[in-house]
Amino acid sequence: MDRKILLTLLTTAALFAQRGGGPGGPGGQGATLAALRTAALPTPTNLNQYVANTEALTVLGKAFFWDMQAGSDGRTACATCHFHAGADHRIKNQLANPHEGTQSLVRPNQSLTLADFPFRRLANPNANNSAVLRDTRQVFGSAGVFQANFLDVTPGSAIDSAQAVTLRPGLFEIGGVQTRQATARNTPSVINAVFNTRNFWDGRASNTFTGGTPFGPSDPGLNAWVERSGALVSQPVRIENASLASQAVGPILNGTEMSYEGRTWTKLAQKLLSLQPLANQRVESDDSVLGPYAATENLGLAVDYPTLIAAAFQPEYWQSQTRDANGNTQMELNFPIFWGLAIQAYEATLISGNTRYDQFMDGNTAALTALEQQGLNEFRNGGSQCTQCHQGPELSAASYTNVRRRTTNNNANLPNTLGFFRLGVSPVSDDVGGAGNDGFATPLFPTAPTNLTQGVFKAPQLRNVELTGPYFHNGGQATLEQVLEFYGRRGDFPGDGNLGTGVAQINLNGAERTQIVAFLKTLTDDRVKYERAPFDHPSLCIPIGHEEVPPGQLRQSANQQIPAATDLWALIPSSGRNGNQVPLQTFEELLQGIGNDGTRAHTLTQPCTQ
Repeated sequence: MDRKILLTLLTTAALFAQRGGGPGGPGGQGATLAALRTAALPTPTNLNQYVANTEALTVLGKAFFWDMQAGSDGRTACATCHFHAGADHRIKNQLANPHEGTQSLVRPNQSLTLADFPFRRLANPNANNSAVLRDTRQVFGSAGVFQANFLDVTPGSAIDSAQAVTLRPGLFEIGGVQTRQATARNTPSVINAVFNTRNFWDGRASNTFTGGTPFGPSDPGLNAWVERSGALVSQPVRIENASLASQAVGPILNGTEMSYEGRTWTKLAQKLLSLQPLANQRVESDDSVLGPYAATENLGLAVDYPTLIAAAFQPEYWQSQTRDANGNTQMELNFPIFWGLAIQAYEATLISGNTRYDQFMDGNTAALTALEQQGLNEFRNGGSQCTQCHQGPELSAASYTNVRRRTTNNNANLPNTLGFFRLGVSPVSDDVGGAGNDGFATPLFPTAPTNLTQGVFKAPQLRNVELTGPYFHNGGQATLEQVLEFYGRRGDFPGDGNLGTGVAQINLNGAERTQIVAFLKTLTDDRVKYERAPFDHPSLCIPIGHEEVPPGQLRQSANQQIPAATDLWALIPSSGRNGNQVPLQTFEELLQGIGNDGTRAHTLTQPCTQ
């Protein structure tokens, strides 16, 4: 028998034998890998109390998510940071510098190249104690909005009134002209995020949605408004298994991500309720969710937000004509509930479980090549220890399946139990991660000892990882090969107890890394890769940095409210349910310019004038 065929058969047999169980992640037994279809979809509790029609809710959620008018500048949507396989794909003006004074500062509006990665470059990439050649301690985040204080909205206008703020020299500005701010952590994908018990890198988006903030039970607010005896009164909201709703209500009012500082929910509601949804954005007539609502000439929707809200939610939460003491309507007051639950409903449809890996785990042994099967074997049972953090059908220790398997009364709130780990990505002093507090000054892991929460971050799921670079919470690695090198040297900052369970055990040679990278690329779902339903979407204009004339000098825009730099814009074309003819560009390909000849989508080379 041919040696290659024999090796394939033996590897396949070993993998099938491994499916029955075995040691894996924290808690020991039960980290068995499986197809995603075997994972139960978390169901939010008491949703029917608020929601009248779940299909209408998904329509509203997709419109909210992709609508650029939601941002204070009238140009920033949730999708602006989640347009590419659920993550971000931009390379210019993406760096945040929350720790001024660190080494190798990169100026605002920098455009990165492949040579800029990894951020921490060592003389020997296999030894974390070798000479440091470069230590760029900025974070690869996502460009958001300009710095400004919110003043008011003008009904019928997508742009909020703003007041200029005093700029910190060198921080999101050059010569007194502002660049867009960048977030202090890398953007994770929203695809498959429905399976996470807590969202955001540090877990601050609670499993419990309380109707107004991401922070769950520590939010004391009564965030639902109903009419009683002719007056609007507030009530508590508590919906479990709703981390996506908790996450959704965070960025929209954040002063870096989507909002000028100080904007409120009622002001956001007043604006969006007065606007045509997705105005000036193309919506394909065969969009898998929004198609039936597409307006003439496919620009925006032919239905307004009040109508969509009325179709999706119980009348008790929107039909009252009574106003509160400040003149706000019931629909305006309940807008955070509408926003959170609707976006959650849309994101819950973004499940990518039809990868070649999933097909293989369902019994199709021809779905993976011999090299990819070797990579899966190494991933599962070799020296990599990958399943310490990436386990179960969701390939994440932070998923409902794996958290419930590990949780007992004694360890229910420990970070490792919930799928949060230290990897030595950055010093704890740069980002404390899970040791931080939420918006109500409550520790993110309130019952866990501080020494167990310092520097821990959520273990992300791995599907479509080929398309979601750069990697880790600081975005410091550009390629999967660099990620495997990072693990091979046991992290970049191993001191002060900054390595968690399993990381110190990783020992990979070059061949094993090649095998694992090949396997990781089998986790790409072609529906994501080609933006086929449910991953189709409206068009989007995204900012890709700013004009500099001459180089090093920002061209100021005509914005009279704030000293903003002139944006450069790229078009993300709309896609209908059948998707694109060419695949999405990977981050490495973007850095190298591969695909700019039309053989890749999202190359950020097509200008946008919308």
